[in-house]
Amino acid sequence: MSKPLVFPALVQFLAQFVAATAGRNMTRMAYLAVAAGVGAMVMLTLNPTYEMVHYCVDAVLWACLAFFVFEWIVRLRHAILSGRGLVYLLSGRGLVDAASAIAVPVALLSGAEAKTAWLASVVWLVKVIPGVPGLRQLRRVLVLESGPLLSVLVIFLTVLFLGSVAEYLLEHDAQPETFGSVPAALWWAVVTLTTTGYGDAVPVTPLGRMIAALVMISGLGVFGLWTGILATAFAAETRRDNFLKTWESVSKVPFFATLGPSAIADVTHMLRTIDLPPRAMIIRKGQAGDCMYFIASGEVEVDLPGKKVRLGEGAFFGEMALLGNNLRSANITTTRLSKLLVLDLVDFRMLMARHPDLAETIDAEAKRRALENK
Repeated sequence: MSKPLVFPALVQFLAQFVAATAGRNMTRMAYLAVAAGVGAMVMLTLNPTYEMVHYCVDAVLWACLAFFVFEWIVRLRHAILSGRGLVYLLSGRGLVDAASAIAVPVALLSGAEAKTAWLASVVWLVKVIPGVPGLRQLRRVLVLESGPLLSVLVIFLTVLFLGSVAEYLLEHDAQPETFGSVPAALWWAVVTLTTTGYGDAVPVTPLGRMIAALVMISGLGVFGLWTGILATAFAAETRRDNFLKTWESVSKVPFFATLGPSAIADVTHMLRTIDLPPRAMIIRKGQAGDCMYFIASGEVEVDLPGKKVRLGEGAFFGEMALLGNNLRSANITTTRLSKLLVLDLVDFRMLMARHPDLAETIDAEAKRRALENK
């Protein structure tokens, strides 16, 4: 009697699993399906190899398609139950999920050959985009720097058209087949300005070669400007993200709870964050110490003579080496996944000078621990 219930139970479990990931960027299973599906699609175009393993390739393609259809239906159902069905359908994620689910079936139903229809599975690669943080950062950079980037684009197009018109005037009599029209000269201008230089169109007149040299130099300058704008913007965006993450971690530490926003910003600039796995050695007894640590999340274990002490979220350690004795007095390891804020010796002294109340708190805690450890 229980056997008929196995399949519905399995379907319900899979639905709950996919629904649980509806708000995440992408599941590991989806990444695996994208890699397997696109790989099988490429195998589809290798005729000798495909003929030998076509059953396996077809099975992988249909399995990946079934997964993406199932995932789309479950996410759509989850969005409808949450009252956001239309929002999901019109969102970027919803459109990508829909395209991944229906692109191949639509191609097959339209009468395309099976091999040609399965080429539509290349849209599965787009599902990777929401799960790549760097691409979201790139989008923010492009939006923030759209003005400078468009200005350089205008320079690029100006040089492109001026160069192509000049080469047409100078070269169309000498090379009518290559520079017989402005559109034909545009091809030369594009490959020259982008420094590709295929060599299929080369000016032969002295003035034409001078113009070509200017176009090539302008191409280097234009792409140098684009690179500089994007690199600077990426660096600024990375610093902003790191600052926000560190600010969030600092605000969770009770030790800094009494500080105002300006003081927290000051502390945030000094601290750096590290994420450590369980059982990671942070401090080794007898080593010279040059920094102290604040626990933003997680837990550490202090191995003292005759006992072990655990410190949780909000606690700090390693200050003894900064207050006098620069040698570490105990081994300290993480007990679980932990996020620590690190304050180096130079920054520690600057912070203590700017915030005497923090200096007094750290000094009092250090004396209390010294008495306990005797």
